[in-house]
Amino acid sequence: MLKVIYEDNHLLVVEKPVNILSQGDDTNDKDMVNLLKSYVKEKYNKPGNVYIGLVHRLDRPVGGVMVFAKTSKAASRLSEQVRNKSFKKTYRAVIHGKMNKNNDTLNDYLYKNKKTNMVSVVNKNHKDAKSAELSYETLGFKENKSLVEIDLKTGRSHQIRVQFSSRKHPLFGDQRYGQNVNKVGQQISLWSYRINIIHPTTKEKMEFICPPPQEYPWNLFKF
Repeated sequence: MLKVIYEDNHLLVVEKPVNILSQGDDTNDKDMVNLLKSYVKEKYNKPGNVYIGLVHRLDRPVGGVMVFAKTSKAASRLSEQVRNKSFKKTYRAVIHGKMNKNNDTLNDYLYKNKKTNMVSVVNKNHKDAKSAELSYETLGFKENKSLVEIDLKTGRSHQIRVQFSSRKHPLFGDQRYGQNVNKVGQQISLWSYRINIIHPTTKEKMEFICPPPQEYPWNLFKF
C-alpha cells in the first residue's frame, strides 16, 4: 500500500518501502515509478500514459521519503535544484560503534567498480575518483550503536555506506560494506528522513519528513 505524504498537480511525495526499486531494471521487480503511474491512473481515472518524473534515487534496500514530479516542467526544475544543491536530502542511519566526534564533515574520493558494483575509498589521483562529502551529527548511542543524522552534500553511489564503513563504523545490517559485523538477512538501517525543496511553480520552501519504522534497531532511540 502506497503511503502518500504530499500531492498536488506538480509533485508526488511518498514513502518508498524498503527493497523496492526506485525505477525499473532488468529484474522486472516492482519499482516506484510504475507503482506511482498505476496509482495516478487509478485515482484520477486517467486514460493512456501517465507521466511520473524520477528526480532522485534511493538504493533498493533503503526506505523513506522520495519526491517525484507529475509534469516534465516540474521534473526539470527539481532536477536543476538537485544540480545546484537546493534540493536537500537528510538521512538517518544506525551505525556500529561511535564516531570519534559527535558531529563532523567527512570528505573522501570514491571509485565505483562497475563489474562488482562495489564502491571504495581511493586516492584523489585515481583516474575515476569522484569527490564525496557529507556532514553528520550523532543523535544517540545505545548497545554500542549510534543513531546519526546525515546531511548529504554529494550523491555518490553507496556514499553513506562506504564513508562510514571505511572508518570502521559500518551501517547496521549492511551486508555489502559491513559483512564482518552484520548477519545475513538483517535489513540495512539507512533511511531517507527529510527532504527540503523549493516548489517548482509556487517557489514556496517545502519540507517533507518521514520517520524510520519503529523496529529494531531504530526503536533503541527516541525521536
